[in-house]
Amino acid sequence: MSANTDVTGTDEGVNPSATVELMGCRFDTVDLPGAVERTLSWGGQDRRRSHTIVTVNVAILMMMRQDPQLTAAVRAADMVVADGVPLVWVSRWLGEPLPHRVTGVDLMLELLRVGAERGLRVFLLGTTQERLDELVWVIGDRYPGLRIVGSRNGYFGPEHHDDVAAQIRSARADLLLMGMPAPMKEIWAERLREELHTPAILGVGGAFDVLAGYVRRAPEPVQRMGMEWAWRLMLEPRKLWKRYLVTNVTFLALVARGVLLRRLGR
Repeated sequence: MSANTDVTGTDEGVNPSATVELMGCRFDTVDLPGAVERTLSWGGQDRRRSHTIVTVNVAILMMMRQDPQLTAAVRAADMVVADGVPLVWVSRWLGEPLPHRVTGVDLMLELLRVGAERGLRVFLLGTTQERLDELVWVIGDRYPGLRIVGSRNGYFGPEHHDDVAAQIRSARADLLLMGMPAPMKEIWAERLREELHTPAILGVGGAFDVLAGYVRRAPEPVQRMGMEWAWRLMLEPRKLWKRYLVTNVTFLALVARGVLLRRLGR
């Protein structure tokens, strides 16, 4: 694990940001306000260039070990943030602390709040059509200054990728929010980013369903304890038990190995 100071992206006007590497993944050490401002700054530059933001949690970090396309997408991202308290804890144990977590849902909500003050143009991609319709209504009601310039449900095959990209490009959005599962959203955004002409692209997973009111987010105390995964497992045990069992066991084994090697000075 190493820390360094680098420039995330190559655009003029983007401030240098410290980064750390955790278990083979680079993370930007921005806090939530910093992530919001950097994201919005891209809208004032070359609008044809798309920038991707990836929120990495334990599950995605473990997926990267088996999925070269996901790994390439995360490494190519313009900003990578730690989505989860466990990653912050582990970074401290391994000697290069991440000072902040920036969850996908928090980043989305703050972008919508600040974006409503600035007349931000947003495209929504993901979830089912029924839930997407509800989400559009909720955002319009809660953030009246925001401009939703397009939406599309997340159920489409490879034969429709070009059509979806064209729909997003023609909407001329400032921000594309993708409520689709990992690793699909990260790989899809990286593969098609040059065709989207959208300054900022953020994958938020199940955050669409949270904001639309279909899924309840873990209470704050559970979030602070780093147990959001347990909350989601409680809500969807049949769907998630196997994934979390394998993911968490593998992650804990790798953490234990890293801590041991650090104590041995290797």
